[in-house]
Amino acid sequence: MKQIPLGTTALSVPAIAVGCMRITGLPEAALDAHLTFCMERGLTFFDHADIYGGGKCEEAFAASVKRVGLRREDMFLQSKCGIRPGMYDFSKTYILSAVDGILKRLNTEYLDMLVLHRPDALMEPEEVAEAFDALTQCGKVRHFGVSNHRPTQIELLKTAVRQDICVDQLQFSLPMSGMVTGGLEVNMDTPGAADRDGAVLEYCRLKGITVQAWSPFQYGFFQGSFVGNREAYPQLNEVLDELSETYSATPTAIAAAWIFRHPANIQLVAGTTSDQRMAQIIRGSEITLARKDWYRLYLAAGHRLP
Repeated sequence: MKQIPLGTTALSVPAIAVGCMRITGLPEAALDAHLTFCMERGLTFFDHADIYGGGKCEEAFAASVKRVGLRREDMFLQSKCGIRPGMYDFSKTYILSAVDGILKRLNTEYLDMLVLHRPDALMEPEEVAEAFDALTQCGKVRHFGVSNHRPTQIELLKTAVRQDICVDQLQFSLPMSGMVTGGLEVNMDTPGAADRDGAVLEYCRLKGITVQAWSPFQYGFFQGSFVGNREAYPQLNEVLDELSETYSATPTAIAAAWIFRHPANIQLVAGTTSDQRMAQIIRGSEITLARKDWYRLYLAAGHRLP
């Protein structure tokens, strides 16, 4: 399995993170088989959140790990907190209680990575810093990250937080490529030139923060997959099909390869529970798209080059 550096740490992690948002939809035997399939192929990085299934996903994962007999030290466990019903919450009290809940549900003594899920408008950096320090000192969390954060929001956190921010988990796919379009349509009066994220892709590269791509095969806000959707994306699927022949891979693999081709060393969060689809994504990590093919896909997704 292809490895990438994790932020500014000395760690290397799989280029594919196994997203666990949908695992409660699997029967126990199917979940056990899925985890075994992933581990046998070097997919040892698992992405959770306390809101996934209201915590049921973390519980199901821990139960499966126990049934299968997986060793904790062989896995990298990441979970997220901060989203509560009707609000976001980065208060010290909530972060500490959320982590305790996560650890209990995952049946582990520590998290490899805690990620703050969505920016809290009422966030006080000093409170977050106190929470992070407490979690570090007691050994409950080893690394920290954020999700859906702009550069200035990370900088605001860093006015008080001493720990490195290792990751920023952001929506990124062929159609949802605002992180790229903003950098290519600079100083233009075009939709793609809109600065929606503060040049977060370039910022993360400058600061050594690993970008984790969520919904890598989706368009819009969970509107569906663009792969095979010829009504919404006819040209893109035509090019995906053509390049599938060129690289002897499926369209899903080519769409994944498009993300892996970016020099930012992006980690793809694969939320599929299908082993067949996961195998296609793994195949995508093995493909290095030619520059011309990367841009062909970009243009076919509806973007432009000035």
